[in-house]
Amino acid sequence: MLTSQPTIRPYQSYVYAYPHKTAYGRLDTHPTGRPALRELWAAERKDALSLYLHIPFCEVRCGFCNLFTRIGAPDELTTRYLDALDRQATAVRDALGDEAPVRFAAAAFGGGTPTFLTAAELERLCDIAERRMGADLRSVPLSVETSPSTATADRLAVLADRGTTRISIGVQSFIDAEARAAVRPQRRADVEAALGRIRDVRIPVLNIDLIYGIDGQTEDSWRTSLDAALGWQPEELYLYPLYVRPLTGLGRFGADVEAAADAAWDEQRLRLYRAGRDHVLAHGYEQVSMRMFRRAGAPQEGPADYACQTDGMIGLGCGARSYTTRLHYSFDYAVEMREVRTIIDGYTATEDFSRAEVGRYVDGDEARRRHLLQSLLQAQGLQLTDYRQRFGTLPGDDFRSELDRFEARGWLDGAADAAGLLRLSPEGLAHSDALGPELFSPAVRAAMAAYELK
Repeated sequence: MLTSQPTIRPYQSYVYAYPHKTAYGRLDTHPTGRPALRELWAAERKDALSLYLHIPFCEVRCGFCNLFTRIGAPDELTTRYLDALDRQATAVRDALGDEAPVRFAAAAFGGGTPTFLTAAELERLCDIAERRMGADLRSVPLSVETSPSTATADRLAVLADRGTTRISIGVQSFIDAEARAAVRPQRRADVEAALGRIRDVRIPVLNIDLIYGIDGQTEDSWRTSLDAALGWQPEELYLYPLYVRPLTGLGRFGADVEAAADAAWDEQRLRLYRAGRDHVLAHGYEQVSMRMFRRAGAPQEGPADYACQTDGMIGLGCGARSYTTRLHYSFDYAVEMREVRTIIDGYTATEDFSRAEVGRYVDGDEARRRHLLQSLLQAQGLQLTDYRQRFGTLPGDDFRSELDRFEARGWLDGAADAAGLLRLSPEGLAHSDALGPELFSPAVRAAMAAYELK
């Protein structure tokens, strides 16, 4: 007797980091207490670090956004924030010590919207990265996020002069009505003007973010946005599925959260994903992951889109994470605006940044899961020899039941075995947001389930 297979929802969770921040806990309750940064970094390699500076401010908050950010910065809040960032950078650089060479191989400014800062404040942000941390921004890949309304000529001139090699702009849709439906008020004319200013400063890599699954969006309107983006010949394109998450604008103002479980919406997003993927591939782009596409022959300014989650990452700012080989740590996390404001205010008042506050220790099993996730969710797949050299085993030894399940669903590329790869099939890539969560450990699942949304 045939039994029906359970329906697999393709859009469960965007796995942009593992373990997720909602699995973190306060470290002052850990048996060993809050660890000193100097102890955490003492045995770590420091010759190829990544540096991330987080700016938690936006001019508006998009309806789909659950990032750690707030609207506006009254009462010289940006000045106080940069003062705190300077204090934190000083403490972190001191914790790294001088016993071994300290070198940064890549840097990024994210948010929020880093270009919410004025041109003068962006200069100061770069000074913190260079003078406090010792990062040479003009000699390493530097990626910066921006928005159409804040990509002004004076800000872009600062970024170009200070060595920015990649700029990522969140457009989401070139159709004004769709932008409004996503609670992102903007006009296409303003978006096009911002893209023109970005191209004028000749930053080597332009990335454009687009979203599919917006209410009222069709394959024709999706193609209109894709073609508008392709007209700028961006070196990279990110195609994101829309999510409706708790405590976001769409989650509160009319977009029924239960609609996220609607099979028709899942089908719409899958259909638009496949149409978008095929369209950009036909225009000379290569697929890097479910979301990321790079124009063939374009410069690769920095690692692939998951590499900011690798060990040796130093995050500065109250929304940034840092990664050592045994601990991932940050500050408290929230989505609700009042809670975000409280955390930012606490950060700006902090004087002692010498210890980690919130985080999660990563043991051997979690390290394996993390490495498998980071690699498998990339189109190029996982080199089996790399995994064996790192862990002494093979993925099939450690995750047999999960991989058998993925294979039964047609999510693995059987032809990759001959090349010594574990790689997703095109359908596996399409279901990345279902596959990723299935690799979460029971402990991480339990911690995420216990997290109280705020």
